[in-house]
Amino acid sequence: MQLPDYYLPRPSIPLDARTITAYEALWTQILANPESEDLIYTLGTPRWHFLCYLADHKPVLLHGSGNPNVALFEPRQATDILDFGNRAAVYAASDGIWPIYFAILDRDQYPMSLNNSCIRVETATEKRSEPFYYFSISQSALVHQPWRTGTVYILPRNTFEPQPPIPNGDVSVHVMQWASPSPVVPLAKLRVTPEDFPFLDQIRGHDDQVQQARIRANPDGFPWLEDA
Repeated sequence: MQLPDYYLPRPSIPLDARTITAYEALWTQILANPESEDLIYTLGTPRWHFLCYLADHKPVLLHGSGNPNVALFEPRQATDILDFGNRAAVYAASDGIWPIYFAILDRDQYPMSLNNSCIRVETATEKRSEPFYYFSISQSALVHQPWRTGTVYILPRNTFEPQPPIPNGDVSVHVMQWASPSPVVPLAKLRVTPEDFPFLDQIRGHDDQVQQARIRANPDGFPWLEDA
C-alpha cells in the first residue's frame, strides 16, 4: 500500500525469544505494582521498542507528558478539527513512538503548534498496515531544538474507546488515538529523552499562519504541506 513519502514508516523491531522474555518480565513487574511506579529500564533495546511491544500486545495505551508526577489523568477539553479529538477526555495512543513526541517537546519554554499523526491503513484486499507517522512543529520553535526529558505513562485501556476509522476512497485510515471520558490512574511511567525518539531528525517545521490558512481553506487536507 503506497502512501505519500512524507509519512514515516515504523522502523523494524527485532523480537527474539530472549527479548520477549525480558519484556514480559517488565510487564509482570508493572502488574505487580500498579501504582504509577517509575520503571527502571536497564534492557539493551531502545525504550521505544519496549513501548511498542506493550502497545501492540498488552491491554494498555500510552500518554506522553513533560510532567513526571501525574498520579491521575483528568479529562480535559482538547482542540482538534475532528469531533473525536475535540472534546473533554483523556487521550492516549495505541502506539509506542507517538507518545514520545509529546513527552520530549518543551512547550513550556517554546510556544508552538503541533501537527502530527500516527496511522495504520487497510483496504478490502490488504490487511491493516504497520504504523506510519508524521511529525511537525512550529518552525519558530524548531530552530531552537526544543527538546526536553519527558515521561511516557502506561495507562489501562478499559475506559477508552478508539477513534473510528476514517474512510478515504477504498482505504480505511485508522488513527492510533483513543479517548476516555473518565479519569485514569496510570499503571506505570517510563522516563524518556530526546535520544529515545527515533524520528528526532525528521520532525518538520511549519509556519503557523500559513498552516492555519490552509486548514481553513481545506480542513481535510492533512498535513497541509507548504511545499506541496
